[in-house]
Amino acid sequence: MAVKIKLKRLGKIRSPHYRIVVADSRTRRDGRAIEEIGKYHPTYNPSVMEVDGERVAYWLGVGAQPTEAVLAILKKTGDWQKFKGEPAPAPLLQQAEKAGRPLFEALGGEDEGKGEAITQKKKTEKKDEAPAESASTEA
Repeated sequence: MAVKIKLKRLGKIRSPHYRIVVADSRTRRDGRAIEEIGKYHPTYNPSVMEVDGERVAYWLGVGAQPTEAVLAILKKTGDWQKFKGEPAPAPLLQQAEKAGRPLFEALGGEDEGKGEAITQKKKTEKKDEAPAESASTEA
């Protein structure tokens, strides 16, 4: 029986996330797995790659073959280099947070609420309410 380390797709239509699983090579993509050994969330910024290094080393040691996608993940996390005896890769770079707009308080803004709109409200004139009231009292 050939064993593969592959991705199992989960999630909604446009928000996928994956589990890194060990499964028989004949099973379907989202089918039954022998063991789950990690997670991969590509839609997060930066993407999340969590792998159980000990279990990966065990399965690679007994002959499990990773798919291309899983091999790329293992190379980024350093588990593939550890298995092959090569030097570890550079750590994953985290994106620096964008410098957003300066805070309102930093600009010297005051937090006093006026309670009214800035523009003046138009005054509506009430037309002849008195005659309407007198007509209703006459009836």
